Amino acid sequence: MKKLDWYIIKKFLGTFFFAISLILVIVIVFDISEKIDDFMESEAPLKAIVFDYYLNFIPFFANLFSPLFIFIAVIFFTSKMANNTEVIAILNSGMSFWRLLLPYLIAAVFLASASFVLGNFVIPPANKERIDFENKYIKNKFHFRGKNIHLQLQKGQYAYMESYNSTKDIAYKFALENIKDGKLQSKLNANYIMWDSTSGRWQVNRWKIREFLEEGERLSKGERLDTLINLKPSDFKTRLSKVETMNLFELNDYIKAEQLKGTANIVYHKIEKHKRMAFPFASIILTVIGVAVASRKSRGGIGLHLGAGLLISFSYILFMQISTTYATNGNLSPALAVWLPNILYLFLGMFLVSKAPK
Repeated sequence: MKKLDWYIIKKFLGTFFFAISLILVIVIVFDISEKIDDFMESEAPLKAIVFDYYLNFIPFFANLFSPLFIFIAVIFFTSKMANNTEVIAILNSGMSFWRLLLPYLIAAVFLASASFVLGNFVIPPANKERIDFENKYIKNKFHFRGKNIHLQLQKGQYAYMESYNSTKDIAYKFALENIKDGKLQSKLNANYIMWDSTSGRWQVNRWKIREFLEEGERLSKGERLDTLINLKPSDFKTRLSKVETMNLFELNDYIKAEQLKGTANIVYHKIEKHKRMAFPFASIILTVIGVAVASRKSRGGIGLHLGAGLLISFSYILFMQISTTYATNGNLSPALAVWLPNILYLFLGMFLVSKAPK
């Protein structure tokens, strides 16, 4: 590579790391001011605050903000080069615009690869530590209260409950069906079931069981019954944000297991899976757009380029939110919802490159 390539890569990475460090300091200061009362009220140890919370807080937010600040970094220093007529001088020397893009793309691929590794394998265990700290020391803990839940517990066994309260570990209006060769073998109905943590079993209250035998139907009932059911309270206490604690392989396994159970509300998990794949590519696409926007000298200078860049980046974020909302509501497949903004903005990047100075 030429000296110019190294110059651009150093400027790119230096500006990016400076910008992301600055925003992280600001975010941490605001977070401390917001949570200081909770830290003091719960008497959280300083060591836990620093190492269990903020040390795991930093990679999550650094990765979250990275595409935006990659874009801002590219716009900022490329605009300075353009205003100093460096870009025109480089292109007039015989270098094509695509060749000028090469060092940008090398740096962007490096950052995108780092984002992929962070998002799929480093941040999930860090999030687990951070969420455990939040549940222990910070208010507003999550409680699951699902309605009309249908589950396939294992092959031929299906459960239904009208509602579930994770605070008390109680499922109301519970039904359990066993089916073999397409025929109903037995059905358990209960007013409610409650988890007994001592025995590790469910207490079935005000129950009745209908068994469909060859000689006829048999009915039995009672007030209380301890039984083993292939279901644990932790299955319900898995809040949506627990997806943040799963690495890519665990997330794939979780989605497959929930599909087997017949769980309907795993769209969020599918969206998260595709986001982790598509998110790093956004850094590369936004880099191309940033260079194309900022490489042209303008009267407005850096301010105009930054304004245009922020408008494009926020429109990308808005488009992503709209498409994922459609996917969550079942109107769009999760894969298409997540990848559509990347595809459309890739075409926008190609168009802007075609209009860039030659």
